[in-house]
Amino acid sequence: MPVMKTITSMLVTGGGKITCLRCTAMSKRSGEQCKKPALKSSRTQKCDFHGGGSTGPKTEAGKARIAAVHTVHGRETREQRSDRSAASARISRLEDAMHVLKMTTAPRSRGRKAAGYTPITSVEGVVQMLIDDLLHCNTPVKQEG
Repeated sequence: MPVMKTITSMLVTGGGKITCLRCTAMSKRSGEQCKKPALKSSRTQKCDFHGGGSTGPKTEAGKARIAAVHTVHGRETREQRSDRSAASARISRLEDAMHVLKMTTAPRSRGRKAAGYTPITSVEGVVQMLIDDLLHCNTPVKQEG
């Protein structure tokens, strides 16, 4: 059982030239206090690692603004995410069509299926998928000849 030590509220750093508040988070394992400086904006005197950073927007306008531009990893917008999800669902349907038409014996893709995916289990489903693809195709179909 770790021995709980007293909390030191001040941290002297920079060779004794800088004095700042110290993070008050305590380790469960060792019982020692965090050695990082607390953020000035932290109400609970915590460092950025222990929750002293922003707690997010508070007003409805701020929450709406964040929701409008929110991205999961900062790499894609909602539109790009929905396009990728639709493409993934189409690939899964094509894979189903290949299995229904006995064009492959490879195992099916693992993992969760994309939103909008509907499994194809019959030849009629394959025909319907092809008709839907031709009707909803964004690029014109080039005719040979």
